[in-house]
Formats: sequence, structure tokens, C-alpha cells
Amino acid sequence: MLWIRMELPCWCLLLLSCLQSLSAHNDFFTSIGQMTDLLYTEKDLVTSLKDYIKAEESKLEQVKRWADKLDSLTATATQDPEGFLGHPVNAFKLMKRLNTEWGNLESLVLSDTTDGFISNLTIQRQHFPTDEDQTGAAKALLRLQDTYRLDANTISTGNLPGVKHKSHMTVEDCYELGKIAYSEVDYYHTELWMAQALKQLDDGEESTLDKVTVLDYLSYAIYQQGEIERALEYTKRLLELDPEHQRAKGNLKYFEFQLEKQKKEQGTTNTTEKKKVKKRSPKTFSLIPERKKYEMLCRGEGIRMTPRRQSRLFCRYYDSNRNPKYVLGPVKQQDEWDRPYIVRYLDIISDAEMERIKQLAKPRLRRATVHDPQTGKLTTAQYRVSKSAWLTGYDDPMIDTINQRIEDLTGLEMDTAEELQIANYGVGGQYEPHFDFGRVRSSHLASEGNRLFMQGVHTSNICLFFFCAFQGTAVFWYNLFASGEGDYSTRHAACPVLVGNKWVSNKWIHERGQEWRRPCGLSEAE
Repeated sequence: MLWIRMELPCWCLLLLSCLQSLSAHNDFFTSIGQMTDLLYTEKDLVTSLKDYIKAEESKLEQVKRWADKLDSLTATATQDPEGFLGHPVNAFKLMKRLNTEWGNLESLVLSDTTDGFISNLTIQRQHFPTDEDQTGAAKALLRLQDTYRLDANTISTGNLPGVKHKSHMTVEDCYELGKIAYSEVDYYHTELWMAQALKQLDDGEESTLDKVTVLDYLSYAIYQQGEIERALEYTKRLLELDPEHQRAKGNLKYFEFQLEKQKKEQGTTNTTEKKKVKKRSPKTFSLIPERKKYEMLCRGEGIRMTPRRQSRLFCRYYDSNRNPKYVLGPVKQQDEWDRPYIVRYLDIISDAEMERIKQLAKPRLRRATVHDPQTGKLTTAQYRVSKSAWLTGYDDPMIDTINQRIEDLTGLEMDTAEELQIANYGVGGQYEPHFDFGRVRSSHLASEGNRLFMQGVHTSNICLFFFCAFQGTAVFWYNLFASGEGDYSTRHAACPVLVGNKWVSNKWIHERGQEWRRPCGLSEAE
């Protein structure tokens, strides 16, 4: 069974202040939290650029005043040169101007006012995003486009659900996205974004790009997808704009030849055999490939509980088996799912705690990694786009308070648990379907035991499917049966972030140390 939800469970957070030391980070596109620092960097550069403009304008104003003054003076002087120079002061001032003042003007014109701006830009460029960041952000847009079935025009016009700051993509933006897809040999997306660039050009948008360049990419991308007739149409349109385009002239002949050959082959096939049409029964959800299931669930499609199953889910005030802390002040708990059993705790962490956790985590964020099954080493992966940090009580006593709260709520031992993990997702950030328990025994598992369960709190009020993510709440489930065997129905994922900034926190508690709190079961699935 595949279980997907909006966010990985987590202890939540929510802030965005600009912290220093961008040089300590890379892979900006994998963390919106750290990308916010880039906005302040750009704002500083704009301020520096405006200072440079003011300095240039001041210099030009001085030159203009000098030119206007001399224009009037020389116009008068040249009407009667001898009479003008007959005045000794005029003669002196002419010597002075040509010997001194024109030299000063030369120095003013040659003075370099760019030093401050250029030095600032040079320093800041060390912390700029790289080609990898730009490509990563572009791929994120394509991922969102596919997952949520968004057409290129919707993205280009910025009409995304829930956006606060609408942003329009230019022809150049669409073209760049198409070029990145082209460089990845992704002709499907190349076509979508070159077609969008062409549409905006046809609609009259001003651009430094011309239609010939866009049509060249577009026709080739369509050809690579096997649609020769459409590729031929766009090639003809290109040649109408530029009849001497050598590549297009060659492609025209080739496409016409291939199209004629294709028609002959189809005619031969139709005369020798009749096409047999087989009726296909619609696929059940269980037979759909996992990737498709993942995208369907992210769109709110797929598995739904029956009314009978839903009737067995309840909400309650929970005192954690009469824990003294919660007898007088029980927490709100509600059932989220039945198999595997998942519960949510509401209002479990305060806004101040979330803010503090984010402040602690932000400078520590590093690209999230996964275990490579081939090498056994940690590595980055396209299916996990986020950054994470790990916090302990040494970083702030509040972390110990939160860990104790988890112990009180779950009744489980924290001594063998992992540190509190804080994750911030990037542009289109996601974590594709995975298990949290180890399926290959290692020395670490032998000493600490497998991951028993995972829990956390959410930071956004966006609901895509199954259960929503609400700020300040935590969800909890067991990854393992009481026997220690992994529960394969706990396979889960984090959907790509369409709009907003997602911070989550995870707490993995290991089976070792829980012998008296959660005794081992006697059967495999107990």
C-alpha cells in the first residue's frame, strides 16, 4: 500500500529572517528558507547600483553645466575675437581655461565612479546561485507542471492557486526553460515552453528574441517526438520569416521525404491487414505505476476511505495514559488513518517555539541526502529536494523540552532516538515515495535498532489530499510492527511544494530502548 501525504511529519516552524554567511551554503534551489537571503543580497546590489547611477548623473550634470557655460562664452567671443581678447581678464581666463580647467574636466570625465559598485558586485558574486541552481529551479517548474497538470500558460501568467505575489514570465524566461529542457534531451517540455514563447511573441510581447530562433527549437523538438507533419508546418513558417535559413531548408526536404515514406508505409499496412481494436479495462488504482499514484495523490486523486472506515475514526482529549502533565491539561488528538494507524496531535507547539527552531536551523541547513543502495554511502538525489539540519539540547534547552514533550505524549524512550531533524523544502521541493525504516541490517541498526516511528508538526494550511497540514500539529505512526518487522504500508512521500515555504521537523525513535515500553510481539505482523 502506498501512503502519501502533504508533508513529512514534523515539528514545525515558520520564519524568514536574513542570516549572514551565504558562503557556507550551496544548492540554493533546495531550500526556500536560504533563498530568502538572496533577496536581501539582490536588494543590496540594487542600492549599490543606484548609488553608482547617482554618481554618474552628478558627473554628467557637472560636465553639462561646463559645456553650457562655454557654449555661451565661445559664441560671444568668436563674434569679435580681437575685441574680446583685448580685455586682459578675458585673455587671462582663456589661458587659465585651456591650461587648467580643461585638464580638470578631462580628469572628471575619466574618473571611475564604478569602483564601489563593481567591488560590491565582485564580492557578492561569490555567493550567487550557480548553473546547477538555475537548472534545479527550472526542473522544479517542470516537475510542478507535470505533478499538478498545469499548462505552460498558467505558469507563465503566474495564475497559481494561493499566490500572494503574482509574477509573469517573459518570452526570454519561457525560452530559457525550453532550452534547459532541450539540454536534458526532454523534447516534451522543450515543445511546451518554446510553444509558449512563440505564443507570447505572436501576442505582441516585445522581446530581444526572434520567432525564427524559437521556431527552430520548436520544430526540432516536435520532430524528435515523432510528429513529422507538425514539425513540417513549423519549419515552413520559419522559412516564411527567413527564406535563407540553411538548417530549416535542409529540414524541410528531410521532413517531406520522411512524411511521404510514412504515408506509403501506412498505405501498405492498411491493404494487407485490418487493425484489431482491443478493449482495455480501466486500471484499478493498485495496478497503476507508483510514480503515477504519487502524482495522483498529490492532486487529491486516488484512494479514499469508505464511509464505514471513516466512521471508525475519532477525536478525543488525550492524557497519554494519565501522564501527570496531561491529566489536568489534556491534548487534542484525532485519528487520521486506520491502516497504518496514524494520529494527529493539535496545537502541540507554540509559534514562539517554531520561530526559535527555524532561527536555530537556518544557518545549519545542508542539502538533504539519501542512502545509496549500491555504495551504502550518503548522496544527494533528485527525488529528495530539500535541506535539513539536526538540533540538540546543546543548541538550545528548548530542544530538550520538545524531546521531553514527545516522550510524554508517546510514552517512548528518547535516549536512543535521533536528534530533532528540521527540513526546509526548496523550489518544487519533494521527497518521493520511501520507507523510513532500514531494510538492510547494518552495524548502526544492530546497536541502535530500527526506526520505530516518525512524528512531526506541519507549518502550512494547504490541503492537497487525505489529510491537511496544519501549523503547530504533529502526526505519529509506527514504522515497525511490535515484532520489529517493517510495516510496508507506511510507505510515504512529500509532494512537490507548489506555492509557499514548507518547514517540517522529524523525530525518529529507535526500537532499541523500548523493550519495556513497547514489548516485542510474538507474531510477524503483531
